Amino acid sequence: MSNFQVLISIDPTIRFGKPCIIGTRIAVVDILMWLASGMSFDEIIEDFPELDMSKIQAALAFAAQRERFVKMIAAA
Repeated sequence: MSNFQVLISIDPTIRFGKPCIIGTRIAVVDILMWLASGMSFDEIIEDFPELDMSKIQAALAFAAQRERFVKMIAAA
């Protein structure tokens, strides 16, 4: 998903500046944690009807993009 930026916002007054799905207070990390805990896309959408598949995919794309820039520093 190359246009995930239109679905993610970072506002210091919402959730302490955590990246959120635009128009909601649902943070990218919330979606990642739900998926990591075993929730399916359908279960997340059922519990949070303001989300849809494109918003969940935007959260995953955002996280993947951030991960590309994480550098590991090896201990000497």
